[in-house]
Amino acid sequence: MVTFDIIKNDPAIRTYIREADRSLEALGYTEHSFAHVTFVAERAASLLSWLGYGERTVELARIAGFLHDIGNIVNRTDHSQSGALIAFRILDKYGMDASEIAEIVTAIGNHDEGTGVPVSAVAAALILGDKSDVRRTRVRNSEISSFDIHDRVNYSATSSDIILSEDKRSVTLKLNIDTEISPIMDYFEIFLGRMKLCRSAAGKLGVDFKLCINEQQFI
Repeated sequence: MVTFDIIKNDPAIRTYIREADRSLEALGYTEHSFAHVTFVAERAASLLSWLGYGERTVELARIAGFLHDIGNIVNRTDHSQSGALIAFRILDKYGMDASEIAEIVTAIGNHDEGTGVPVSAVAAALILGDKSDVRRTRVRNSEISSFDIHDRVNYSATSSDIILSEDKRSVTLKLNIDTEISPIMDYFEIFLGRMKLCRSAAGKLGVDFKLCINEQQFI
């Protein structure tokens, strides 16, 4: 059985993720390396575990999260589709069951807000895990004076967490933003599409999506 630990420790996979992030760094994007993909993997898995999904489905979400940005090694454009194809080749080579490959490939191919749709529970969990990773440490630029809007928004996020309600009826993305660095409106300017996708993803999982910034609920 192909496990998350096998995928996480595969030298070739780690090279692809590292080089994909290097390409994004050259383009001026925030960090998309091991910190990000591990964060996404664990958050997606936690969401499904919280909702009572089976252990293997949780593991598939964890694997999808780790592999989801591997397509950036080809090009940032359509990276979800190219990443899905790369993941297919890797997992097929490992001899993973076709139904499990399908779950992971579908999730990866649908995680980006440009073309993504939460067509499955694993895809929905991956979307929520990916789009909730807003944090200061993803910013590479050390010169605040030269920040673009994406740098400002990520750098202004002093904390980010997913809050799961006790009654399992809602999931809340809770952010604290330093408005001296970036006004809250900037967050909506660049992330509104992502938040709409998160709302759809939460709906696929049978829960409501809420967004709370600086203790104020916006969604």
